[in-house]
Amino acid sequence: MSERILMLGNEAIARGAYEAGVTVTVAYPGTPSTEITENVAKYDEIYAEWAPNEKVALEVGIGSSIAGARTLVCMKHVGVNVAADPLFTVAYSGVNGGLVLVVADDPGMHSSQNEQDTKFFARAAHIPLLEPSSSMEAKEFVKKAFELSEAFDTPVIVRLTTRISHSQGIISLMDRQEMPLKNYEKDFQKYVMMPAMARKRHTIVEDRMNRLEVEASNLGINEVEYKNKKIGVITSGIPYQYVKDAVPEASVLKLGILHPLPKDLILEFCKNVEEVYVVEELEPIIEEQIKSWGINVKGKELFTKQGEYSANLIKKVIGKENVETRGPLPLPARPPVMCPGCPHRGVYYVLQKLKIHATGDIGCYTLGALPPLQGIDTCICMGASVSMVHGVEKARGKEFVKNWVGVIGDSTFVHSGITGLVNTVYNQGISTVLILDNRTTGMTGHQDHPGTGKTLKGEPTHTLDFELLCKSVGIKHVRSVDPFNLKEVESVIKEEVNREEPSVIIACAPCELLDKKTKRILSNINQDECKTCGICMKIGCPAIQKKQGVIQVNDALCNGCGLCIEVCAFDVINREKDSVVNY
Repeated sequence: MSERILMLGNEAIARGAYEAGVTVTVAYPGTPSTEITENVAKYDEIYAEWAPNEKVALEVGIGSSIAGARTLVCMKHVGVNVAADPLFTVAYSGVNGGLVLVVADDPGMHSSQNEQDTKFFARAAHIPLLEPSSSMEAKEFVKKAFELSEAFDTPVIVRLTTRISHSQGIISLMDRQEMPLKNYEKDFQKYVMMPAMARKRHTIVEDRMNRLEVEASNLGINEVEYKNKKIGVITSGIPYQYVKDAVPEASVLKLGILHPLPKDLILEFCKNVEEVYVVEELEPIIEEQIKSWGINVKGKELFTKQGEYSANLIKKVIGKENVETRGPLPLPARPPVMCPGCPHRGVYYVLQKLKIHATGDIGCYTLGALPPLQGIDTCICMGASVSMVHGVEKARGKEFVKNWVGVIGDSTFVHSGITGLVNTVYNQGISTVLILDNRTTGMTGHQDHPGTGKTLKGEPTHTLDFELLCKSVGIKHVRSVDPFNLKEVESVIKEEVNREEPSVIIACAPCELLDKKTKRILSNINQDECKTCGICMKIGCPAIQKKQGVIQVNDALCNGCGLCIEVCAFDVINREKDSVVNY
């Protein structure tokens, strides 16, 4: 009997890759998908790496697949935007070793800038998509995806959502199936997508999808359960769990494959029930396809397109019950803030002090947009800050942009900021870019990247030198500053934004959460001399609090970075020598 244990959905995906005989795994970290690759890296049988971005990750995966290896590529939903270029074309070229792309969508935008639905990508790219509804299915669907990939010569997408990725379920552990590398044979008609070859491959793709549609009803990953035939529910993924809880008496068709839809199975189910509901989070992709077949189903006219669903929501709509919809008791506001001791805080304080606008980017430093720092004006996507500040200049002129900077983190700069910098130099821009280098990929949980000097497996490797890189693309003025030295930061920013040439400022200090060895001497406010002016509150440090009109340092939060000491205009904050924190 196989061992049964609890696993997160992301852990189960990693286990499924191991059991499927995967040879190579490539990813770019992004919540809620990050833990997949971190767990894959624990299996010595699988080579795993972090790529600089999702496009590179998929391209590495395609090369691995063509070379004959079963290959897993992982990312979050917005990462598919970055990887879309190779994704659409590998659907034409097909695979050699199985190629599976795991994408974690984020309904509710718990850690994302939009709620896009990966099912759209599957339909547009003509790639089959599977969606598990539990940890056990996550593991098994990965294995099924590799079988389909090789049987139909296609990449396959496995779609997760935050609740599947980050909730636990019982899975059964099985042995690894060793998969020898498939033979590689040079075939330019298959793998070189010039127009003449691509036209032929397009017809092959259409034929493949037609065959998959027939096969979809017999894959063994869709489940039909007939109970009360007055109500039938078609659903998939985590909403299936809510449906079972909300309307246990209903007949249910749980779809395991969402593209192509198992048409025969759906038509048969709809004939056998009186009223059909389609319960799917985000976009009505399943619903609209079923309606296009002439089937009357109920869906988004009753359910929202926004956010996550719940058992209560489904019970209210389908169960026709007077469900209590009052929200939970209000809790104290807890806005997201940068950690005490964060090296980014001082930079934003200076930007606000100088009244400088900033195009921002994706990462921990995005939190600098919030009061009291309010240090950035925009946040669109990875790498956008560098290109956007250049766009500001071209729209409003050189004098206008001297009051702007682009702000980007180290991992994000490697991800997609470098090309924007090249563009600025090439098109004779003069904008200033701040690279906030905290030596890690902070927001997603401290993953390594080319600037940290370590691989995913923890092996030492070449460390990307940002200063040399910036100079190599044509930036003559590259300055490095200590973000905790506010006078230095202010002086350098003033100087660089007023240049008639592009410049880069690198504010380098490791993420506070990475340093567990340094002894920190806490800050202390001399209450007898404090003027309660509130300047120290403007740095937005959670450790500095005002209670009953008195400003004080919370020793439980302070880590002794000393930023408050620098900003105090009356020198009433000092080091409390008797208070030492060991991290």
